[in-house]
This record gives sequence, C-alpha cells and structure tokens, in this order.
Amino acid sequence: MSLPILHFAHANSYPAGTYGVFFEQLRQHYDVRALPVHAHNPRFPVDDGWRKLARELREEIEQRYTEPVILVGHSMGGILSLMAARRRPELVRCVVLLDSPIVAGWRAHLLRLSKFFRFESRYSPSVTSARRRDHWPDQEAAYRHYAAKTLFAAWPQQVLRDYVQHGLVPGAGGGVRLRFSRETETAVYRTIPHHLGRLLRQSYPVPVGFVGGTDSVECRVAGLEATRRLVGPHFRQIPGGHLFPMESPVPAAQATHQMIGELLQGRAAA
Repeated sequence: MSLPILHFAHANSYPAGTYGVFFEQLRQHYDVRALPVHAHNPRFPVDDGWRKLARELREEIEQRYTEPVILVGHSMGGILSLMAARRRPELVRCVVLLDSPIVAGWRAHLLRLSKFFRFESRYSPSVTSARRRDHWPDQEAAYRHYAAKTLFAAWPQQVLRDYVQHGLVPGAGGGVRLRFSRETETAVYRTIPHHLGRLLRQSYPVPVGFVGGTDSVECRVAGLEATRRLVGPHFRQIPGGHLFPMESPVPAAQATHQMIGELLQGRAAA
C-alpha cells in the first residue's frame, strides 16, 4: 500500500535539504517530496505578494502528481502552499502551516504602506539578510561559523550539518557560498504578501491547520488573530521559536502528523 504524498515547501533561505531529520520522521507515514530550492527559478522571480512564487509551487503540483496531495509549508512555504491551494483546491487534500502567520487588518495596511514608501525598520530581517556573510573557504569553516551563533546552537548537530550540506554550493572564485542567495532572501522579506486578509472573507476550499512555536517572534510581530480565524480549532503551538522544525524536528514532525490526521478526519466527516 502506497503512502499518501506530502509535498513540503521550505522557509525563506532554508533549502528543503535542511529539514532532513524532520522529513525522516514524517516518512514513517508519508511519501515526502519537495522542490529543493524555491525563489531561484528565473521563470518565477520574486514579486510583490509572492504570486509568481506561488505559481511555481502550483505548477510543480500540477505537473508532478496525478492525485491530490497534502501540502505542508514552513514560514514562506506555508504561505505559498496556502496560495497554491486556493487556486487549485482539487489538487490538495489539506494544508498545514508551520509558523506561517497570516498578516491581515491594520498590520497588512502598515505592511502595504511600508512597501509603498520603501520604509525599512532597522529590526527588519531584510536588513540582516542584506549583509549576511555568504562565502567561506570550505564547508567545515561554514559549519563552525554557524555553530558559534546563538540561533543555530539550538539546532541538533545533524540538522546543522544538513543545512551546511544542502545550503552551500561551490563558489565561482573558490570556496563555498550560500545556495539561497542573500539578495533573493532579502527580496522575499521585502515583498511579504499584504493581501491575504481576503482569504478570510469566505470559507477556504480545503482544510487548513496551523502549528507554531510558542516563542516565535514572527508570530508576535504578525499577530495570530487572522490565522486563528482561518484555521478555527486546528491551531496548535509547541515549544520553540520560528524555526522549531529545525530546533526540535521530532516533536515538530509529531505535531504535523497529528494535525494532518485531524484535518483529514474532519474532511472525511464533512
């Protein structure tokens, strides 16, 4: 008996290979597949509101699968999954958002204005990403660089090794560089969708659930009111920050699996 297909979409700047330990847990229940890197196909450049990035995911689903799939996405990947499912609901069984809060209401209005006037707070992640180090002599030097940082110190060693292995490519002038370019990462942050509030104006065509980190700064900044309205009772938080699938991949996979079961059970009952 074949396993149900779970198509995963990664967060901004973290290629799918980073989630190897998380995937390993999910593969006990699903046939896990993913596009290795989003936002780097010239056919689907980063645009305001990520509409072309969502089309990249949608076309991937249309071309690869002959049956409806489960969509799971982390941060950016969750929003892209939500947008793709909206356009082609017949191809999707359910959507699980992993710390992908919906920006709506007054926050969306402020986001739209900040993009219009090109205002960038010094606390914006785009400020950090624009000057992020992106070259090292070799993979081991990159690993030591990340292991010394507080953010990555919380990750299990294998997760960080996976990030270094899948997140770096040979540099043009020697050494290694980031596979997900810092220019693209910055562009993604600067074009976060502000139009998703309209999703709340009518019932969503497929079941949607949310699993987030209790300490997620991103959720605090974006607010969770709109997300709660979208997912209803299918809302969970587990210990961790925005990157909880990397920090705690086993509990994250367990929570994701439980949410999928809940969503599919509800769909079957309906």
